[in-house]
Amino acid sequence: MEQNKAQSTSGITFSILVALSISHCLNDSLQSVISAVYPLFKEDLGLSFAQIGLITLVYQLAASVFQPLTGLFFDKWPSAWSLPTGMSFTLVGLLSLAFANSLPWVLCSVALVGVGSSVFHPEASRLTSLASGGKRGLAQSLFQVGGNLGGSLGPLLAAVFVAPYGRRHIALFAILAFIAIMVMIPVGHWYKGLLLRLKREDRGVGANRVEMPLPLGQTIFSISILLILIFSKYIYMASLNSYYTFYLIEKFGVSVQASQLFLFTFLIATAIGTLMGGPIGDRVGRKYVIWASILGAAPFTLMMPHVDNLYLTAILSFCVGLTLSSAFPAILVYAQELLPYKLGLVSGLFFGFAFGVAGIASAVLGNMADRYGIESVYNVCGYMPLIGLVTWFLPNLKKKK
Repeated sequence: MEQNKAQSTSGITFSILVALSISHCLNDSLQSVISAVYPLFKEDLGLSFAQIGLITLVYQLAASVFQPLTGLFFDKWPSAWSLPTGMSFTLVGLLSLAFANSLPWVLCSVALVGVGSSVFHPEASRLTSLASGGKRGLAQSLFQVGGNLGGSLGPLLAAVFVAPYGRRHIALFAILAFIAIMVMIPVGHWYKGLLLRLKREDRGVGANRVEMPLPLGQTIFSISILLILIFSKYIYMASLNSYYTFYLIEKFGVSVQASQLFLFTFLIATAIGTLMGGPIGDRVGRKYVIWASILGAAPFTLMMPHVDNLYLTAILSFCVGLTLSSAFPAILVYAQELLPYKLGLVSGLFFGFAFGVAGIASAVLGNMADRYGIESVYNVCGYMPLIGLVTWFLPNLKKKK
């Protein structure tokens, strides 16, 4: 594929990868503010766990349904300025969320933030692949670790700047959205230059002149297996991202601020695991990383509900974050290698499916928590990583190469 030739001849473009990682950090720190301030919304607006789940559902659906469509659209009609446009939706959504005083207003605000995410992820993932110089696992890990770092900083920033002063201080995060737009502008200029160069050479970034590594039927089957793995991973991650603070508050009696600090520790572990997953997959093969990541989390998820010590619970959640998070870079790059000429569509499909699963899971788990108690969520979700056994059916693309 001529696109791949462009990558290999130009080499890895670290400046662009760093800018994309910083953008991902800022984007996901803004996205994670939503779940971090759930306790404040629950208290101020008198919401139930089911309504908290509904907020997550609306946000995740807005952030997921549009992602494959966005990816497919920009596969056909690339735009150098899609990233700043998407971040503008996030900026407006955060300002609206800061002053929302009813559930419908909150839902509309988080939907705007979700739309911004649905534009950002497939486009930024595409640019990450184009700037990788062929080292897709490394590049994807650098990109993903920015997102995980941002996801961990969001609750910490919320604990410092929002929790002590009230929800109105969410508006301060619009400053980060503006900074993200400024970081994205040089990336847009680089992408515009790349598009012009490829146009002069009479080839596009979406040219599909490369053979797929597997027959169509086996490709569809493999993508289905990867989506099942995403399903198992993000159901459990939803239980932690949305309800871990409530779990710690109810079971151990910690304060809202302390619970957010423990959530920060878990999210830092996800950043470390993400940084490890891609390069290891480049070296030993993506399938082995997926095996170790999904199934490797099972002992910790099964133990955590039965532990009555706060700090041991924090250690187990750290181990869960470290192992589970290493799977996504390997899964995404594996899928991109299956369909190398549809980078936007594949990225949007997997990011979107991950967000959608998390949103639906949050709504279902919220109802479960209301009916059976918050601890029941972790008793049930602890078995999700065992679905990782389906990794057995994935072909080893590294051996085929």
